[in-house]
Amino acid sequence: MKRIFALLALVTAVAVVAVAPTSAATPRLVATVGPSFTITVKKAGKKVTRLAPGTYTISVQDKSDFHNFHLTGPGVNKKTSVDEVATKTWTVKLRKGTYRYVCDPHASSMKGSFIVR
Repeated sequence: MKRIFALLALVTAVAVVAVAPTSAATPRLVATVGPSFTITVKKAGKKVTRLAPGTYTISVQDKSDFHNFHLTGPGVNKKTSVDEVATKTWTVKLRKGTYRYVCDPHASSMKGSFIVR
C-alpha cells in the first residue's frame, strides 16, 4: 500500500512539472512608421504609454522609404534606415525611464513616447 501511495505521489509530481510553464514569454510590441505620416508603438493593439521594466521583442514595421523609426531611451538607441521598406525584429531591455520614438526626417510631427516604471 505504501508503494502505491509513493508511486501516486511521484506520478503527480512529474505531471505538475510537465504542465508548469518553463518560462514567461517575452512581451511583444509592434512599432509602425508610415506609409503616411503616422508613427506608433502598440502592445496587443493598444497604444503604449507605460510599460514595466524588462526584455521586449519589438516588431518594427517600416512601411515607407521616406520615413524611419528611431527609438531612444536608457540603454537603447536603435533605428531603421530612411530609404528602406522592411520589417525588423529587435530585442531590447527597457529600464526605468522615458523612451522616445521619432521619424528622424519628420521629427517635429512624427514622434511619441512611453514611460517604463
